[in-house]
Amino acid sequence: MDLSGDVWAQVALEASTVYLVDGVMRSPFANTTIEKLPDKVLMHIFSYLTHREICRMARVCRKWRLIAYDTRLWKSVSLRPEISGLHVGSLEALLALISIRFGPSLRYIELPIELITHTVLHELSNKCPNLTHMLLDFSTAMQLHDFSEMQAFPAKLKYMVICLSEVIFMEGFMRKIYNFINGLEILHLIGTYEKVEEEEEEIYEVINVHKLKSATPNLRVINLYGINFIDDSHIDAFSSNCIQLECLAVNFCNKVTGSTLKTLFQRSRRLKCLLMHQTSLISEHVMAVEWEKVSLQELDISATDVSTECLIDLLTRIPNLRFLSAGQLNSFNDTVLKAWMEGGNPRNLIALDLDSSDNLTDDALYKFLSRHGQQLSGLVLSGMPHITDQLWMSVMPILNNAKILVMGTPERLGVNIHVDQLMDGIANNLPRLERLELRWDPQNLRFSDKSQKAIDILRVKCLKLRCLVLNDGRYYEIVKANFERADRNTVVRTSTSSRVSNYYLLGNYKDLVFN
Repeated sequence: MDLSGDVWAQVALEASTVYLVDGVMRSPFANTTIEKLPDKVLMHIFSYLTHREICRMARVCRKWRLIAYDTRLWKSVSLRPEISGLHVGSLEALLALISIRFGPSLRYIELPIELITHTVLHELSNKCPNLTHMLLDFSTAMQLHDFSEMQAFPAKLKYMVICLSEVIFMEGFMRKIYNFINGLEILHLIGTYEKVEEEEEEIYEVINVHKLKSATPNLRVINLYGINFIDDSHIDAFSSNCIQLECLAVNFCNKVTGSTLKTLFQRSRRLKCLLMHQTSLISEHVMAVEWEKVSLQELDISATDVSTECLIDLLTRIPNLRFLSAGQLNSFNDTVLKAWMEGGNPRNLIALDLDSSDNLTDDALYKFLSRHGQQLSGLVLSGMPHITDQLWMSVMPILNNAKILVMGTPERLGVNIHVDQLMDGIANNLPRLERLELRWDPQNLRFSDKSQKAIDILRVKCLKLRCLVLNDGRYYEIVKANFERADRNTVVRTSTSSRVSNYYLLGNYKDLVFN
């Protein structure tokens, strides 16, 4: 439902109008209750609620129950209760939901291991013809259901996430769905990187990537996240069959060394985004790529071991780099930055992440930002104790197009950060700012009794600000209370629950998001 600003303005005007009735000033809406709202308005209000909340609303009255169970409110459904989804107690209950409540309106569904059965998948295929997005969570599985009788599977999927188990082999299930997923454009295979405790444990190749790539020739986006068996041969396999590949992410796949990168770019001419955070890249393999001929625009090589020579070779040869994440690299120093400015092409750069690059001096950073800061939409210079508010204040007028900023280090510093001046500088120079994170230790933040004024100016001038992340402490409480008084309750967050990243600026960001 589309309610324009003019309509809301008219409603507000009428609501604020009062009339003299029997000598008493009364609003025309004095006797109006929520029960008298039209169904389409209630439907619009309910659309902002989670499904848990909608289920509670259904208990209020018969009218609300009818609205709550309207299939238009059930287009996107998560049935993983541990990730804010609904809990379904039995397969029978789920089958009833699919038939009665989901139906043709369902576009997206998340299923936990206990609900992934051939009966459920057959029912989804039969009753939900418009289902295009699916997440299947096998991560906690110790045993799969029997899929020997499975004859049907949703055939219009464009987006699929498979959360892998460490020990359950998927081939028995995958063999049954290969014929139904050739229309996939976006594939996420999510590993168990964050759960691994002992590196000595035996590693199993629980899904056959070489067979999977043959069944998915139309993939545009591939995300292989934290999978301990993924190596360069799997990248080679996908590149041999997916000629439309635009984005490849292998973050936290420790066995990837880059040995097939040259072949990847020769085959995948459309590849614009390559994310290789915390992989085991070998500099010689990276330097073997014909970077001058690639269409690459977005690159993440953070937390790898590439050399200074490799970085210079890379940055001076890529012709049109727009996004660079190269944090946690001891090899990224002033020499690299100077070579990039003089021999490369950073003129199209819109996002730069140099987190924890301790070998960069503030002087070199200032020279780079003086020349290219105005074009940047995102800048991350966190994790460097020598980069304080002084550098940020000096470059703030240059960064007037910034949407994302991350600054500070959680380490205790020997100097204090004058956060009132910093906030004032941000407010007066960065009107487009959407996300901001200050990682400094709360003990290093110095602010006065008049800090409310600086926060007020920030809140009033940075109207697009949707996320402000601070370490938990007294200053966080002050800023949070200030924004809450202005009914902006979700803006201020703690660093324990939120992180700001330049990834929001990736061209395929929405395709890369998985739950």
